[in-house]
Amino acid sequence: MTRRLAEVAKKVGVSQATVSRVLNNKPGVSEATRQAVLSALDVLGYERPTQLRGERARLVGLVLPELQNPIFPAFAEVIGGALAQLGLTPVLCTQTKGGVSEADYVTLLLHQQVSGVVFAGGLYAQSDAPHDHYRLLADRNIPVVLINAAIAHLGFPGVSCDDAVAVEQAWRHLASLGHERIGLVLGPNDHVPSARKLAAARAIAGEIPEEFVARAIFSIEGGHAAAAKLIDRGVTGFICASDPLALGVVRAARRRGLDVPSQISVVGYDDSALMNCTEPPLTTVRQPIESMGKAAVELLHAQIGGSSVPADELLFEPELVVRGSTAQAPRL
Repeated sequence: MTRRLAEVAKKVGVSQATVSRVLNNKPGVSEATRQAVLSALDVLGYERPTQLRGERARLVGLVLPELQNPIFPAFAEVIGGALAQLGLTPVLCTQTKGGVSEADYVTLLLHQQVSGVVFAGGLYAQSDAPHDHYRLLADRNIPVVLINAAIAHLGFPGVSCDDAVAVEQAWRHLASLGHERIGLVLGPNDHVPSARKLAAARAIAGEIPEEFVARAIFSIEGGHAAAAKLIDRGVTGFICASDPLALGVVRAARRRGLDVPSQISVVGYDDSALMNCTEPPLTTVRQPIESMGKAAVELLHAQIGGSSVPADELLFEPELVVRGSTAQAPRL
């Protein structure tokens, strides 16, 4: 304790007695000095006293990888509403190509003395990506919750949709329609949710030919490029790791003069906004966004309040939504 007082006092340029008054929430200290002491605690990596934790500006960082995929604005809406009900204000941080990075946003949020951070999609789901900024949050004792499949060693609580169940639902649906040549359009090789989906498919079907698995960036364009290869290899049923990827598959099929669903069947993942308005309406696996978002906020709020939360992953059950993009397999 004495060492902490000395380091904070030196950092701020005040006496140890002043630091002690701030830590014990005693009067006789100016607001500017008080805030400087609290900021120094954060910078030096010391945990604030329980009675002062709520004073981290009541701000919560909400870090998203993009807004083009409708699933992320949907998560933002649920999480933002749940935070507001608790008197917390979300700070939306959205990455853009060539713009502010996830690590830069973490630095910014630390400067804002946020009470916690929720990540909904990000580098934590890629095993080969840099993760130093997450360790920085852990070292500062900032509450964090991750949404959807993080790499194992980060040590944060998480909320995920069950990828294995999602793929099982999609695979059995296509198989029931007579599809025997089923392909997967997934994210990058180091993407944890995609790896889980591939493992689940192999558990159901046994060995899946490598030529029936395509990797892509998460976009319509990525789905289009991946699907073109799989169509050439005779795939008639597609299971995709996101709805935009699935829409790319539909576009690729049409560019080849193939009909969806009479010749090519496509299953997406997320059931994001407007997927029932596409042509044809997209069969997809729905993530329970409402339940997942609220659970993430509950986990974060418990940590902000000083409660210990196990670094476990809560798995939520997805739901297959059958629409017009899947049909009986074509007869050869």
